Amino acid sequence: MASTTEIRPSEARLRLLTTASQIFYAEGIHSVGVDRIVAEAKVTRATFYRHFPGKEDLVLAYLRGADEAIRSQVEQSVTPGLSAGGAVLAAAASIADGIRSPGFRGCAFLNAVAEYPDPHHPVHQAVLAHRQWFLDTVTTLMARLQPASAEPAAQHFVMLRDGAMAAGCLFDPARICETFLRGVEDLVRTHAARPPS
Repeated sequence: MASTTEIRPSEARLRLLTTASQIFYAEGIHSVGVDRIVAEAKVTRATFYRHFPGKEDLVLAYLRGADEAIRSQVEQSVTPGLSAGGAVLAAAASIADGIRSPGFRGCAFLNAVAEYPDPHHPVHQAVLAHRQWFLDTVTTLMARLQPASAEPAAQHFVMLRDGAMAAGCLFDPARICETFLRGVEDLVRTHAARPPS
């Protein structure tokens, strides 16, 4: 069995990642330099480079952390015992909670991919991997509700979610969430009523 020190990242690494994650999400990735992250995390440049060979490595760690948080959020919302439709609605409600949270600035992954348009770049690839996981997860939920056309229904859900995430930082989050949740309820009702193929 591994000891706590073997599996726990160093305090400096955590500070760097926490600081960078907050700044990247609030201000964007390209607009923030290593010097600012080092200064705000109160570490030396040598400490930064000991933990992250370059800024791109830090960006990828930021996205891994965001991915893990979203996976955990979905896992916690889709509790055992929920009906198939209830599971989809619970996942949507957890998304709405995020949109209504203080400091919400949209989807970290959509924001990142806007700054890394090259489809071969590792950051772009990390975004695509996260989005594929999310689509697969929602497809599985939709298939529990009704196996026929589960993937198109999941794609519809993801598009509703993307729209809500984009609009939620521009307009009244409460109204955006109300519209999003109503759209998901309609989607669940329509998908559940679809005759098996």
